[in-house]
This record gives sequence, C-alpha cells and structure tokens, in this order.
Amino acid sequence: MELKPQDLLVLLKRTAHPALPWTYASLGAALGLSASQVHRSVKRVVASGLAVSNGRGDWQVKREALLEFAVHGVRYAFPAKLGAMRRGVPTSFGALPLSNHISASPEEAPVWPHPEGSARGPSVEPLYRYVPQAVLADSVLHEFLALLDALRTGRSRERALAQQLLAERLGESRED
Repeated sequence: MELKPQDLLVLLKRTAHPALPWTYASLGAALGLSASQVHRSVKRVVASGLAVSNGRGDWQVKREALLEFAVHGVRYAFPAKLGAMRRGVPTSFGALPLSNHISASPEEAPVWPHPEGSARGPSVEPLYRYVPQAVLADSVLHEFLALLDALRTGRSRERALAQQLLAERLGESRED
C-alpha cells in the first residue's frame, strides 16, 4: 500500500491534538477531506507502520516512526521545490517555530500559495492541496507542517533545526 500526501496531513492533525476524540468525519471536516478519504488514509498509515489500530476504529500515531519518516523519507517520497514569488501562507523557516530561530529578509521565506496568505515569498507546493486552508484554522498543525516543509525543502541548518524541533514536539504531545 503506497502512502499519499494526505496521509501525512491526517497523521499530523491527529498528532497536533491527541486528546481530542477524533472520528473519521471530524478529521475530514477539519482537513477538507471526506470521512472515507480519512478512513483510507488511516488504513494506509497503519499498513505502513506509522500508526497502530486497536481494531475498533480507534488508532494512534507511532510518534517515533513518524519522526523517522519525516526526517529520512518525506523529502524523497514527497519532494518539493521552490517556485515563483507568490502571496501565501508562510511555511518552513518563515513560520513558527523556525521563524523564532532563523532570520529571513522579507520575501525570502517560502509560502504556500493562498489568497488569504499574509506573506509574499517563493512558492512551494503544499504537501496536499488543502494544507493552506487547514493551517489557517489550526496554528499547531501549521507548526507541524511548516517543520515538515523545512525537512522537505530546507538547507542543512534548517533541516537540522526542524528535526530537533519536530522531535521535541512529538515528545511533548505524547499521551501517557
């Protein structure tokens, strides 16, 4: 079973808010996906080893596996390239948490093209088409996806810092 970009979106939304009682329908509504799309995504992430199912429709993200895939696999499985200057939603080192650590001149930091975006910069195709809209409504998801984009597009310093910050966030959001 081959992973699709929306599978990471579903994983990261679940990771961003682990205490919420997510259903396929509620995850879909939050991400602009149908319940059946979320269900198929969950089946793929469980089959890939990025999540585990308890057999009753409930599932949990395997945080160590997600970190390993994000650091070592995502840039090859879902490559991204910087494009033309556009208005959009900041990502990578232009968004929190990396923007607290890396200074960028105006119009240097990448953006996901979106008409409601607050910045201008080199465009990068989002992991999935609904990412910009989803992150406008969820700052925690925005941070996770911006770190993922730094791993997909960043230079070595940005990648190293993104790896460290992602590892911290995955550790902090664990449920004991």
